[in-house]
Amino acid sequence: MKRKTQLFLGWLIPLLIMVTHGKALAGMVVEQVMKDKDGSPSKAVLYFSDYQFRTDHAEGGLSTIMDFKGDRLVMIDHRSKNYVEVKLSQWEKEIAKQLKKEFPGMKKPKETKISVRRTGRTAVINGFSTEQVEILADNERIEEDWMTRDVEMKEMEKVMDRVAQGFSKDFRHEMKEGREIYEKLKPYGFPILVKDYTTSYGLGAIDRVEVKKVEKRELKDDVFLPPAGYQRIIPESRKK
Repeated sequence: MKRKTQLFLGWLIPLLIMVTHGKALAGMVVEQVMKDKDGSPSKAVLYFSDYQFRTDHAEGGLSTIMDFKGDRLVMIDHRSKNYVEVKLSQWEKEIAKQLKKEFPGMKKPKETKISVRRTGRTAVINGFSTEQVEILADNERIEEDWMTRDVEMKEMEKVMDRVAQGFSKDFRHEMKEGREIYEKLKPYGFPILVKDYTTSYGLGAIDRVEVKKVEKRELKDDVFLPPAGYQRIIPESRKK
């Protein structure tokens, strides 16, 4: 059960190309490092601009683009120079359908009381002034967030709000806790360091996300498009 927008963002993916032509858009660029429960690090770069979101993961040679305004999901494999593009809304429905099929007998999780607790501890992390906020589920600590107000949130919140709504129609109950955590953290700013105390299962589970750099930047519209010369792959399910 993955909580927290910042951790959600971690599974998305890499930037190996920046095109020099195209209209510039106001945006934000976030560089972060994620660590799994064994301490193995991986780097990611996130781009936010006008309801568009891109993540790059250099180690995997992959990029993912989510365009909420254009209803596009693009998954790019830089190593093979191929990409898949589908309707984002349709992808959400298919993922929800697949999960229901794979876990037909899955019971709804019990209701938990989510609360936040300011500890009074402060620290400067990677140049950001932060304060520690703990997330509690039924009075048990499940997450530790070091929040900052040093970051301009407008562009990121457009995407993060939309992500928080993601599967709510199909998994309203399951998403309730994650959305509640997100809403309760918003008044404290943006998370620079997140420690998740619930990831004791699964392969490649992420239990730590640390933001190294946040930059306000004019982004070319090409950032949210597949690189020129890459081949589009049509999934087998869509050829029928």
